[in-house]
Amino acid sequence: MSQLNIYQKIYFNWWRNIDKTIFFIIISLFLLGLFFSLVSTSLVASDRLNTNSYQFFLKHFIFITMGICIVLFISFLSTKNLFIFSNILFVICFIALLLVPFVGVEVKGSKRWIDLFFLPRFQPIELLKPFVVVTIASILSFEGKVSLYVKYFLSFLVLLPIIILLISQPDLGQTILIFLTWLALIFVSGVNLILFFTFFTFSSAIFLYIIFYIPKFEYILIRITSFLHSGSGNNYQSERASEAIINGGFFGKGIGEGVLKNKVPEAHTDYIVSVISEEFGVIMIFLLILIFLYLIFKIFKNISLLNNNKIKLILLGLAFIIFLQFLIHVGVNIRMFPTTGMTLPFLSYGGSSIIGTSILSGIVINLTKKDIIS
Repeated sequence: MSQLNIYQKIYFNWWRNIDKTIFFIIISLFLLGLFFSLVSTSLVASDRLNTNSYQFFLKHFIFITMGICIVLFISFLSTKNLFIFSNILFVICFIALLLVPFVGVEVKGSKRWIDLFFLPRFQPIELLKPFVVVTIASILSFEGKVSLYVKYFLSFLVLLPIIILLISQPDLGQTILIFLTWLALIFVSGVNLILFFTFFTFSSAIFLYIIFYIPKFEYILIRITSFLHSGSGNNYQSERASEAIINGGFFGKGIGEGVLKNKVPEAHTDYIVSVISEEFGVIMIFLLILIFLYLIFKIFKNISLLNNNKIKLILLGLAFIIFLQFLIHVGVNIRMFPTTGMTLPFLSYGGSSIIGTSILSGIVINLTKKDIIS
């Protein structure tokens, strides 16, 4: 058999087995993000650079192209190679997160990024998240003669240094996201509910103590206070975002007519939903909500058909990350939650976010293949 025929066989086998609905939803969301990047950042680049520039869009296009290549590469891997690949990259990304306090780039009081020549302001936690889910799911589903509570303890030992590193940056938003994802995996694995809620209450008390009594996290307390007291004068970004949604109405002002992207710094990352709503209307946000919910539904439908507990836990954890990030991002934009800086998966501008979402998407497509489910 010729080399070409071998590649054709691999491709047709891949195409026959993947869940095409999930695949097309993911690619469509990436392309929608690219389109919204074009209309939301071209004017921003022109204002900052004093020229007709598409610099932000071109960067986003490069990251989307890289992201789709990553999705395809990971989805082509065998399940065995996927887990080996995940374990290796978990270690690499964790080391990168470990280096942030020493060689990280500080922006607005937070040190969360590392500068790489091919990926400036690379945020390690964005790439680490999918592999954390794979690692924790592997521990919880281990079939050896190990007590379930020992598995919980070992998974917590994996989680703890990541939480400490995130808190030290500080990045409480990602801390809460990772911690709640771990709790979700613990919950569905069959933990005693009394023990679960006792631990949850104890953990919540620790988080509250950190926010209220440690000076380094005073900015979070200010955000919460500002959120609860809208007249405090510290809600400029969230108020402009809410106004943009209101001004956009049901059908929006039209492409390029929005003003939020010029009023609020980094609106194309933290407030992309408001930017979209202002120009395309609330109807577009409803459509995006339906697309995300349908994606989650399709993942859960595949989970219900699986017999492998490890893959079930991985898919559940990844679906939970997508859902929770979407919920928090939309909630911040409509002022249901305080500002967190959480990006919207697939749609927000940012290289780390796009690459991290691509890794997550590739794993989802890989583990929802028909030959795994059957």
